[in-house]
Amino acid sequence: MFSPRLRWALPCVLGLLLLAIAGCTAFREVANLRKVQFSIDRVAQPRLAGVDLARVQSYENLRGTDVLRLGSALSNGTLPLSFTLHLGAENPSSNSVDARLTQMDWTLLLEDKETVSGRFEQEVALPPGEPTDVPFDVELDLVRFFDDNLQGLVDLAAAIGGDAPPQTLKLRVQPTINTRLGPLQYPSPITVVSRSVGDGSQTP
Repeated sequence: MFSPRLRWALPCVLGLLLLAIAGCTAFREVANLRKVQFSIDRVAQPRLAGVDLARVQSYENLRGTDVLRLGSALSNGTLPLSFTLHLGAENPSSNSVDARLTQMDWTLLLEDKETVSGRFEQEVALPPGEPTDVPFDVELDLVRFFDDNLQGLVDLAAAIGGDAPPQTLKLRVQPTINTRLGPLQYPSPITVVSRSVGDGSQTP
């Protein structure tokens, strides 16, 4: 027979062991997410002050009515740009479990300048070896961040909506995943760039 003290101690020891196991599992889940490769896949539905940029590659492609509309907006001290940013996330096939993204703080960088920030708050499962699309909407006023004329701002917006040079568009993100111990956030943000940059898609 166990002594009363031993009978009392056994549940505590078992509880500590279970907690340690859960902690190791959570650590592995965090490590798995650290292996997920993020990249900027594409920009969809870009609009500048209401002008559809899908057909615009530069200022020279604007119609006369577009120039009037954009000029009017700029004269009022604003030039709003909106688009849907599609972020690619790939959990390596070497991972044995899904990585489950539950939240992601992000900051948009244009030409290496910090602009707007936001938070993605949808749960997305990232199965091993299957690229996953993570889309979210972005809105910003270019006039707030760039001191340029109409042509320069249009060319910048058109580059974002088209085949943007790698340095034009970057994203700084800090993902959060759901673990057995609750939500855990990346210890520091990572910078995500286009797939076309080098042989990797994220930097510390």
